[in-house]
Amino acid sequence: MHKLRPGLYAITDASLATDIALDTQVELALQGGARVIQYRDKSHNPPGRLRQASALLQLCRRYGVPLIINDDIALAAEIGADGVHLGKDDPQIVDARQALGANAIIGVSCYNRLELAIEAEQSGASYAAFGRFFPSNSKPDASHADISTLQQATGLLRIPVVAIGGITPENGAALVKAGASMLAVIHGVFAQPDIPAACRRFNQLFDIKEDSLS
Repeated sequence: MHKLRPGLYAITDASLATDIALDTQVELALQGGARVIQYRDKSHNPPGRLRQASALLQLCRRYGVPLIINDDIALAAEIGADGVHLGKDDPQIVDARQALGANAIIGVSCYNRLELAIEAEQSGASYAAFGRFFPSNSKPDASHADISTLQQATGLLRIPVVAIGGITPENGAALVKAGASMLAVIHGVFAQPDIPAACRRFNQLFDIKEDSLS
C-alpha cells in the first residue's frame, strides 16, 4: 500500500490538457515530485474515464505514487486505484472502505467544518481536506475556508490534513505553516508552462521527508 507523504497533491483537469495529453501532463507532475495524483474528470464518458484512469495508474505505479479517483468508487475498484476522494454528495466512507479494502486511501472534503473532519476520521477516513482557501478557477462558487479552521484541525485530528482551493507557491506557505500536510492543486500545476518546475516550487514549501504521514 502506498503511504501519504508531505508535499504536493496534484489534481487533474482534462480541460487543461489542450497542448499535451493528460497522461503526459501527469508524468511531468510526477517528474516534478508530486506526492499524490488525483484523477478528477466530471465528463459523462465512462469508456474514456476508464481508459484515462488506467493509463494514469500505470504511470503512478512506475513512480511509486498513489492514484486517487475523485468521487467514483466503482472506477477506483475496477482499475485497482489506491483510493478515492469523496465529497458531500458522494457515497459514505464505509461504502468506499467495503469496496476498496482496508488499505485504500479514502479522502473526504470537509470544506470549513471541523465536525465533518472529526466524523470522517471516526468513520475511517485516511485524510481530511479543507478549502477553498483562496479564489479558485475550478470551484469559483465554493464556500471560503479559514486558516484558523486548518490550525484547529491539525491539533484535533490524527489523520493528515489537506488544503485546497486557489493555492499558489506564494500563498501556500501560510497553509503549510498552519499545519497542512499536503497542498492540493489543479491550475497551479497543470495550467503552468513548466509543470515539473511548478511542482518543485510547491514541494519547496515543505520540509520534505521520506517518512509517511500515516
